[in-house]
Formats: sequence, structure tokens, C-alpha cells
Amino acid sequence: MAFAIAIFLLGIALVAAVYFTFGKSKKRKLIVWGIITMIAIAPFFTWLVSISFAIIVGDGFAGIGLMMIMFPFIFLVGIILLLVGIFVKTKQVQLNEN
Repeated sequence: MAFAIAIFLLGIALVAAVYFTFGKSKKRKLIVWGIITMIAIAPFFTWLVSISFAIIVGDGFAGIGLMMIMFPFIFLVGIILLLVGIFVKTKQVQLNEN
């Protein structure tokens, strides 16, 4: 049951990210995907992979160890996406009227 809830929440987060970025600028896409990566993808995906690994291996400490490695890495990817989105320069279109 817990796996279904985590998969459902992860799916909702991905659908929301796609909805909020469809047809938007690159800057907004990076910001939204960075936030979604930090808030939803990092914890839920890490938990799903780590618990599955712990069940397969039969050792809970292996799952916790994998979680301690994966979560900061994915969270760092989210922070990088967010910062790139915040500090990226937007191109301004100039109309040349003769």
C-alpha cells in the first residue's frame, strides 16, 4: 500500500510539473523542475528505489545506505536546476523597424 501511495504522489508531481511548464519559457521550466525535483522526486523516488533494494537484498541497512547516497545527489540536481533557472538570462527580442 505504501508503494502505491508513493508512486501516486510521484506521478501527481510529474504531471503537475509538465502542466506548469507546458509552453512556458526555459527559465520557468528550469525553476519549476528544480522545485519539483527537490520537493517530490528526490524523496519519493529515493524511497521507492531504496526500499525495493532493501527488500530484494534482505538487509534494511543496505536500503538506508542507498537512501543516504541517492537523496542528497538528486536533491543537489534539483538545487542546480533551480539556480540555473533563477540566474539564466532571458533573451529580449528587438523589433527592427525600418
